[in-house]
Amino acid sequence: MTAPTGPLKGMKVIELAHIMAGPVCGLMLADMGADVIKVEKPTGDDSRRFVPPDIEGESAAYMMMNRNKRGIALNLKDPAAVAVLHKLLLDADVVIENYRLGTMERLGLGYDELSKLNPRLIYCEISGFGRTGPYAQRGGFDLIAQGMAGLMSVTGEGPGRPPVKVAAPISDINAGILAAMGVSAAYAHMLKTGQGQKVDTSLFEAAIVQTYWQSAIAFATGENPKPMGSAHPLNAPYQSFETSDGWINVGAANQSNWLRFLDVISAPELDADPRFCSNLQRMKNLPALVRILDGYLKKDTTANWLSRMEEAKLPAGPVLEILEMHEDPQALAREMIVEVDHPRAGQVKTLGHPVKFSETPAQISRAAPYLGQHSKEVLMELGFGAADIENLIRTEAVIAA
Repeated sequence: MTAPTGPLKGMKVIELAHIMAGPVCGLMLADMGADVIKVEKPTGDDSRRFVPPDIEGESAAYMMMNRNKRGIALNLKDPAAVAVLHKLLLDADVVIENYRLGTMERLGLGYDELSKLNPRLIYCEISGFGRTGPYAQRGGFDLIAQGMAGLMSVTGEGPGRPPVKVAAPISDINAGILAAMGVSAAYAHMLKTGQGQKVDTSLFEAAIVQTYWQSAIAFATGENPKPMGSAHPLNAPYQSFETSDGWINVGAANQSNWLRFLDVISAPELDADPRFCSNLQRMKNLPALVRILDGYLKKDTTANWLSRMEEAKLPAGPVLEILEMHEDPQALAREMIVEVDHPRAGQVKTLGHPVKFSETPAQISRAAPYLGQHSKEVLMELGFGAADIENLIRTEAVIAA
């Protein structure tokens, strides 16, 4: 493990979170240089049991979400373990938690209590619906958040079809990213003033902010937008089209791109067609436009169309499968596919950090911890002696590998 180099070097984070939204927040902060100590229950984060697939017995899902972190396992039903956690939090800069409302307070670890002992503490809470409002007591899952935020009503092939969830758990992932953004902002405030604060976000809100375009349409028209497949609700053509051997995405929505597109597919007559002369008309006549363009694009291969569109500087791209994306030269050049050395699973691939810094680069150099991997190390840093550490492990207040 090389020394952190990111812009958050020196930040100490205690992650009391499991599965996805909280761990995404933690991994974003860890990639940017923070020392993130993940606190797990004795049986481990639930994502450790998301198998198959596994690599040498280690859950692939767990390893993806928890690289760059150190790990300690505590039995919080034991007062001695709660005391360890309390000590961890006293000099922390950030705590990330996604317990049910009231759980941290029952453990004596609520914000009101901890902020008195550590006024600099940034207390990040990620929940299903936020810590206020009529749904604050509810648990939350990505599927539920996507449905209640309206996303499932606008995702799918078209009106009258069953509701469709976005395949990736975007409310979980986005909540983690939003939380990391909030923590970073609160950290900047704390460095200037010495004052910590709560940072509170949720899966519900993280899903709602994915509806900017659809909400704009609804605010303006008073009508509910409908699913449109891969098409854009405001611009056309901006969607997937079938070729002779696959699919291609084309972004020819503004007028200059539209005209270049017509040159590429050799369809100058469409420029004179009053149904397609402007974006407004193309949106009004979208089904007819798609039928006509499908006929042109099915005449050649994806590769040939992409070559012509790139030459014309027309926004276009293939529809890649995940393994194809992993081999894409741009993804590799941007270090979005990297490898780390896991002590049990060996060399494992993971996704890189999506933000590049010129002076303080993010770094991925530590694989996800196996359960209790750093328990002894962390206890020693807290000042526990060897006898105390062995007693905590013997009584199973602390789980050590």
